[in-house]
Amino acid sequence: MSNFFAIPITDEWGTTYQLTTAGYTALVVLMLALLLLACFIGNSVKQPKFSARQLAFSAMAIAAAFVTSEIKLFHLPFGGSITLFSMLFLVLIGYWYGLRAGLMTAIAYGFLQLVSDPYIISIPQMLVDYIFAFGALGLSGLFSKSKNGLVKGYIVGVLGRYFFAFLSGMIFFGAYAADYGMSAPVYSLVYNGIYLSVEAVLTLIILYLPPVKKVMGQLKTMATQR
Repeated sequence: MSNFFAIPITDEWGTTYQLTTAGYTALVVLMLALLLLACFIGNSVKQPKFSARQLAFSAMAIAAAFVTSEIKLFHLPFGGSITLFSMLFLVLIGYWYGLRAGLMTAIAYGFLQLVSDPYIISIPQMLVDYIFAFGALGLSGLFSKSKNGLVKGYIVGVLGRYFFAFLSGMIFFGAYAADYGMSAPVYSLVYNGIYLSVEAVLTLIILYLPPVKKVMGQLKTMATQR
């Protein structure tokens, strides 16, 4: 079964897995299914179904996140990059539409990243690095109705991603820590902290600029109006 969805590749660095056509297809199908769930799950009086407007704005935000994730200002050797504010675009969905929509679309985005640029050494590592780490950015939805909700949501979303990136680095890539004279936890904290903190600080600076704050407020109004 593993050879059907992914082929093991062994080199001097260890064993990784390359997705097969069937593997890519399965991930695309699962990603689309999650997007559909994000549209219809959790309906209530206070949480109506996704409208065409919500679906369109979510799709545009995911597309912007994916495109800007490919613009890497700095790339670390074992994964992780400082990108052109890609996490912000994903955080916006939770900020606009709440926790359910934020989590479901962020998880779907994790699958999209997995399809486009996979680095797999095991199924648990794949889940932590792609599904849980990117999915945590949807925690921004906790602050969709709060004052300064975008800033709060962004910080919490990035911290959530950092938590899972830290776990992955410590558990699955801790063997590299000895090369730098560090313990696995310290190595993971530093390694993942470098790219996530730099992008987060740059993004927060941008968000506090008055013209950007005004545009973000206008975008939320446009995204949520009925």
